[in-house]
Amino acid sequence: MRRWGYKVGYRGPYPELIPPAMPLSDAAIRRAKPADKPQKLSDGGGLYLLVQPTGGRYWRLKYRFGGKEKLLAVGVYPDVPLALARQRRDEARQLLAKGVDPGEHRKAVAAARAELGANTFEVIAREWLGKRDWVESYRVKVEAWFANDVFPWIGSRPAAQLEAPDFLAVARRVEKRGAIESAHRIMQNCGQVMRYAIATGRAVRNPVADLKGALAPAPDNNFAAVTDPKELGPLLRAMHGYRGTPIVQAALQLAPMVFLRPGELRMAQWREFDLQERTWTIPAERMKMRRPHTVPLSDQAMAVLAELQPLTSRSSYVFPSARSRDRPMSSNAVLAALRRMGYEVGTVTGHGFRATARTILDEVLGFRPDIIEHQLAHEVKDPNGRSYNRTAHLAERRRMMQVWADYLDTLRGQAA
Repeated sequence: MRRWGYKVGYRGPYPELIPPAMPLSDAAIRRAKPADKPQKLSDGGGLYLLVQPTGGRYWRLKYRFGGKEKLLAVGVYPDVPLALARQRRDEARQLLAKGVDPGEHRKAVAAARAELGANTFEVIAREWLGKRDWVESYRVKVEAWFANDVFPWIGSRPAAQLEAPDFLAVARRVEKRGAIESAHRIMQNCGQVMRYAIATGRAVRNPVADLKGALAPAPDNNFAAVTDPKELGPLLRAMHGYRGTPIVQAALQLAPMVFLRPGELRMAQWREFDLQERTWTIPAERMKMRRPHTVPLSDQAMAVLAELQPLTSRSSYVFPSARSRDRPMSSNAVLAALRRMGYEVGTVTGHGFRATARTILDEVLGFRPDIIEHQLAHEVKDPNGRSYNRTAHLAERRRMMQVWADYLDTLRGQAA
């Protein structure tokens, strides 16, 4: 039997028989020095190390597919050592044996990974967050929840692959540090992200919905409020008798009358008031729902503002800080005053006046719930599903606010 023999540089009648090259070694690679021109150090099977004049060393694999010679980048030495380069060569040759072009296969894998990357929970969540029209303080809080409690655990995974136990594990970590209410809120936001993923075609179901009953019960942590008229009268008398600064006194008197969120009250600016029209219009950027809100002013509210205006009109703020008229008063000013009057945590808060008004206006004074919700700046929709604008039912709301202020005066004037 005859055997073919090979010589380096063989140019015989059978050029498709490429003479075998001496395999490379790590020592040979380390000894190779850059030259004026690129050098190719062959390892066999089409694999070679390209040594550039600049010193860069790049693995390349030369192969033929469909009658054409092609080149595949295998990696950079020494990040990809000799053994790994050979492994990648062998994997490519296995694909060739199956009739698959290694270069095209790599492109397909990269495209699949890119698609998965675009569909990870973090990518979808950040996209969803970018579409929320929240006040900045709330946005920061939600983003921090995701960044600290969600993304490190499931952020890099495709949303479509997540299951209920994955979200439950996230919630359990939050519960473990005692933040039960936060765990519920975080899961609520995760559920909204998954619904967004379904709507955008990147998931088919929302596994967060399967967690119902699995989380530790959320504490009843509503803002403390006085909703019994018999208890409200003494509170109003204490507030009117408060011996603090005139600015805090005025804030205490207005708080139950207008029943706004504490931040909306303390950040009030004189330019928002139309005292001729007896209205206060809070701009959208200061409202939780990011829509302007109109507060009709009762006779009593107008009287409080009339007394306050000479004191604070040189500031843009109706309730400026005691330290600087260029800043609003502290977020804790009203709450601290209530505490000094003897009303402890769990009894009443500045935010609680909203619950006070909602309950008594409905159950005692008999106003329509939708009118009350309008004045609370909650979203109320018309029969066509559209949100009402800020002036909706203004005449009825104006009447309600006057009746409410009169009722508060009546309670305050009743004998203890």
